[in-house]
Amino acid sequence: MRAAAAGDGHKVLSLNNISKGILKAEYAVRGEIALRAEELRKQLLADPSSLPFKKITNCNIGNPQQLKQRPITFFRQVAALVEYPDLLNESNEATTRILFADDAIARARNYINAVGSVGAYSHSQGVPLIRSEVAKFIEDRDGFPSSPDNIFLTAGASLGVQLVLNALISHSKVGIMIPIPQYPLYSASIGLFDGIVVPYYLEESTNWGLSTDELMKSIKKAKSEGIEVRAMCVINPGNPTGQCLGWENMVEIVKFCKEENLVLLADEVYQTNIYTPERPFHSFKKVIKSMGGIYGDLELVSFHSISKGMVGECGRRGGYFECTNIEPDVMEQFYKISSISLCPPVQGQLMVGLMVNPPKEGDTSFPLYHKEINSIHASLKRRAESLTTLFNSLEGVTCNRAEGALYLFPSITLSPRAVAEAKAQSRQPDEMYCLELLEETGVCVVPGSGFLQKDGTWHFRSTFLPPEDEMGDFERSLEKFHNKFMDKYR
Repeated sequence: MRAAAAGDGHKVLSLNNISKGILKAEYAVRGEIALRAEELRKQLLADPSSLPFKKITNCNIGNPQQLKQRPITFFRQVAALVEYPDLLNESNEATTRILFADDAIARARNYINAVGSVGAYSHSQGVPLIRSEVAKFIEDRDGFPSSPDNIFLTAGASLGVQLVLNALISHSKVGIMIPIPQYPLYSASIGLFDGIVVPYYLEESTNWGLSTDELMKSIKKAKSEGIEVRAMCVINPGNPTGQCLGWENMVEIVKFCKEENLVLLADEVYQTNIYTPERPFHSFKKVIKSMGGIYGDLELVSFHSISKGMVGECGRRGGYFECTNIEPDVMEQFYKISSISLCPPVQGQLMVGLMVNPPKEGDTSFPLYHKEINSIHASLKRRAESLTTLFNSLEGVTCNRAEGALYLFPSITLSPRAVAEAKAQSRQPDEMYCLELLEETGVCVVPGSGFLQKDGTWHFRSTFLPPEDEMGDFERSLEKFHNKFMDKYR
C-alpha cells in the first residue's frame, strides 16, 4: 500500500492503525450505558419534561460526592488554606481563626512548609512528608515497619495499578490472575498492555467466596496454554461483589502465591468500608508479615485511595501503593515511569495525607471528624441493607449482602423471551435490562457482563450511594421498573 501523500485527504490516525491494545481495552463502568445516561442528562437540561424522570441517578460508579455525600470538614478546611495561603497571613489571622479550626490551621502551615505551593511540581514519588504519614499509618494499622521509600503517591489508585501491570507485562504471553467478577480496570489495563487475563471465579453461593481449588484450576489451565502467569490480583473488600476476605482465606492465598511464584497485587481501596464486625479488614501485608518464614518475603504491591471509604474525594485523584519485598532496581524503574508524568496532583497528595493522618482524640477537630465519619459509615450500612432487602424481594433476583465496599451485585434470572430479545438486539441480556432501566427511570447501573461472569448468569452492579432521604423513591422506581420488565417478557 502506498504511503499517504501530503494533502491527499488521508487521515494519519484511523481504527486500522491505532494501538491494538487501545482497541482491545473495554471499560464498562464508563461504557455505552453511561454515555447514554449523559445524553439523557443533556436532554433533561434542554427540556425537563421530555422524559419520564426528572434526573439521572448515577449508580454505575463509586463516586460518593456526586450523589451528595458531604466532604469531611477538617479535610476541606486544610485544603482551602493550602490552596489560598494568604488566609494564613498575620493580617487575616483574626478572621481565619473564626472560620477555621486551630488544628486545621496548624496542619495547613505544616503542608505549606513541605510543598511550598500546591501549584508547583512535587517529588515524582510524592511529597516526602506525606509518604512519611502513609508509612506511619501502615505501621499503626499492621504492627510492622513501613518505609516512605517504598511508597509511591499516585493520581488515584488506578494509575498505580496500571504502572505495576505495565511493568509486569513484558510480552504478550504474560498472564495476570484476576477475580471474576472483576473491576474492569484490570481487564482493560491488561488488554491495553497486551497481556492475558487469567480468570479465577468467585463462588456466588458462598457470598463470593474464593477457593484454592479454583485458583489451582485456573493457573494449571493457563500454564497448559503456554501462558507465563506472573501475578495474582485480589480486590479486598470486593468490587463489584462486596465480600471481605477472612484471615484463613488470605493465608491460603499467600501460600498459593508463594508456591506458584506470583507477585500479589492487593487492591485494598475499600478497607474502611466494612459493614460486618465479624468479618474485619486485614491487609495482605499484615498477613504476610505475621506468617513470616518462607512467606515473609513474598512480593506484594498494595493499593489505597482517597476516592472511597468515608472520604470520597474522587475528583482530586489521590492514592498510593506500597512495595513490599520488591527489588530496589525494580522500584527505580517505577520511579522512572512516575517521573515521566512529573508528579501526582499535589492536592490529591495532600488529601492522602489527611486520610491517613486525620484528627486524633484530643484535637480540636476530632469530635466533628468522628461524628462525620461515623454518620457516613452508619448511613452506608443502612442503605446497603435496605437495597439488599429490596433486591431479594424482586422476582427472579437474588443478592448477597455487602460485607464491604460500595456495591451490590444481584443476580437476575431472565425469561427465554427476554434472552431472545437481547440476542436480536446483539446485546447481553443484563445489558438490555440495564439499558431499559436507564431509559425508564434515569437510574444508571452497570451490567454484569461488563465485569465478566460465569456463562449463563446475568447480574448488574449498583452502588448504594443515593442519598438516604431519597432511597425510598429510588427503590420504588427500581421495583416498579422490574415488575414491568418481567411482565413485558413473560
